[in-house]
Amino acid sequence: MGVPNLQVALDHSNLPSALADVKNVGDVVDILEVGTILCLQAGEEAIRCVRALYPDKRIIADTKCADAGGTVAKNCADAGADWMTVICCATIPTMEAAAKEVEEVQVELYGDWTYEQAQKWLDAGISQAIYHQSRDALFAGETWGEKDLSKVKKLINMGFRVSVTGGLDVDTLRLFAGVDVYTFITGRGITAANDPKAAAQAFKAEINRIWG
Repeated sequence: MGVPNLQVALDHSNLPSALADVKNVGDVVDILEVGTILCLQAGEEAIRCVRALYPDKRIIADTKCADAGGTVAKNCADAGADWMTVICCATIPTMEAAAKEVEEVQVELYGDWTYEQAQKWLDAGISQAIYHQSRDALFAGETWGEKDLSKVKKLINMGFRVSVTGGLDVDTLRLFAGVDVYTFITGRGITAANDPKAAAQAFKAEINRIWG
């Protein structure tokens, strides 16, 4: 069991604030994510700017792509992204087309999906999945619990590298002790903190304490 990565999600509505935050925490976290909102607001420019700041970091474009996978993926790769996300309802051909243009594709798990579908993703060579508590679900009062842990464990047992995200804070990490999580992804848990760098360091310290 490896030590999970820490990924910061830049889910900002404008590029200047995203760049200000990433400059505070980019040297602390393992992976930099140009979040969906930022992709919609600033497009490829956001990816290019983050890549220029951190030429040696892994960068993910969280496009949640549903169609035109090859085109979207090529645009992301040309701008400097290593990986990109596709939504779980995308077709297998869309995922395969995206996978030809970027190093790796991650399937974002939202809404209704099945383990039968997940097996088809594996069969197509897609081995990363992101398990979510969605922003809207969290605002509606949902919390992390055993139902989430059981799904994450099953996906890992199937052969996925599973990242988890959605309202994570440092205390949430303890729920996953003993689980081979690939990456913990947080946006506001770091960027909305009074001291984002200290928040990122606290996440890293707790990850290392539990899995190190």
